[in-house]
Amino acid sequence: MITLRGLTKYYGRIRGIEDVDLQVNGGEIFGYLGPNGAGKTTTIRLLLDFIRPDRGKALIFGLDARRDGVRVRGRLGYLPGELSLYGNLTVQEMLRFLFGLRKGDGWDFAGELARRLDCPWRQKIASLSQGNKRKVGLIQALMHRPELIILDEPSGGLDPLVQQELYAILRDCRARGQTVFLSSHNLAEVEKICDRVGIIRDGRIAAVEKMTDIQARSLRNVEIRFDGPVPPRLFADLPHVRVVEEGSGSVRCRVQGDIDPLIKELSRYQVADFLCQYPTLEEIFLAYYGGGADASQRFR
Repeated sequence: MITLRGLTKYYGRIRGIEDVDLQVNGGEIFGYLGPNGAGKTTTIRLLLDFIRPDRGKALIFGLDARRDGVRVRGRLGYLPGELSLYGNLTVQEMLRFLFGLRKGDGWDFAGELARRLDCPWRQKIASLSQGNKRKVGLIQALMHRPELIILDEPSGGLDPLVQQELYAILRDCRARGQTVFLSSHNLAEVEKICDRVGIIRDGRIAAVEKMTDIQARSLRNVEIRFDGPVPPRLFADLPHVRVVEEGSGSVRCRVQGDIDPLIKELSRYQVADFLCQYPTLEEIFLAYYGGGADASQRFR
């Protein structure tokens, strides 16, 4: 569905992306994961022919994204990271206008998406919160049921319940055979819905993996507070668990990979509180590639 070959873009002397090779298969949700400034948005803008590469090629549907840009954009849906809308129109008017720019039917699906995302149908765009404007952007990207959906940080500004509904909608798209290319800096978001993930850092592809493989290596920071004292070296015999700090009735540790052994061990004790946090992307890179002083330099 998407093929990138040596795609490179510089802004003067400033690196955008460099020598990016990537392939996205039809019918999958592909996560494009990296910190802010890594090159995610640059890649998307090159795919859509909003900017031109210094070298390399981008193919979508087997078509050249630059030479056949109009044909390509007619078959996809796109949500930009920064969305501009006509503030004097209502949500319904805005979406009806955008829907009318494309051939086809199925307007009722726009209303269904609005209901699922709890989008205020008759409210003026200018009066919407950033989260509600994001919903309008999502509806316009999805409502014509495109073959390919490209989303740049889609869940920004959405409350947790709406985020979960968005993930359900994207799973429905995959079930219908649509392809989703999703950029994010949120590991938890990518983990919930993606089949594969490409990790980009400093403009270069660091890895492309199945999500199941990423999860097998993923690192979690866990803090447990017990209702009473606990034995010293409580988790000493558990694989892939490293205790960072032990106190009277509390333990902080890092778990890499499967967290199930830790949960089973905790079932023997009275737990007052349990907090599990995802690490920063920097920590993920270091853990994923074995750590060490050279790990963060491999992608520079």
